[in-house]
Amino acid sequence: MDIIPYRFNEQVLALYQAVGWTAYTEDKDKLERGFARSLLTLAAVEGDELLGLVRVVGDGETVVWIQDILVKPPRQRQGIGKSLLRAVLDRYQGVRQVMLMTDDSPATLAFYRSMGFAPMAELGCVGLIKK
Repeated sequence: MDIIPYRFNEQVLALYQAVGWTAYTEDKDKLERGFARSLLTLAAVEGDELLGLVRVVGDGETVVWIQDILVKPPRQRQGIGKSLLRAVLDRYQGVRQVMLMTDDSPATLAFYRSMGFAPMAELGCVGLIKK
């Protein structure tokens, strides 16, 4: 498996569909523009097959936001997500604020905690999102 910079293509669209993120796939053009404007997009690939990807937005100096991290369902729990996240953290190790938002399932929280993340409330902060 290789971790490489990646651009939007039909495999990306299929990956979002495979993980059930259909709000993204309902407007393919918007998703493609989002990719083009991202700070960084990396993919885990084997040959020509897209296994997973991570997409980062931000300025790359003071803040980065891990917008999306996806792994093909049959390939989940094989270290692909960890490799993608580690590649981002290594690249932006000097950035003070590396953030993401995710669901609060025990398995998901355990994964991100194992990678050094903590809920904002544990840091005396609050995250807000417009409804």
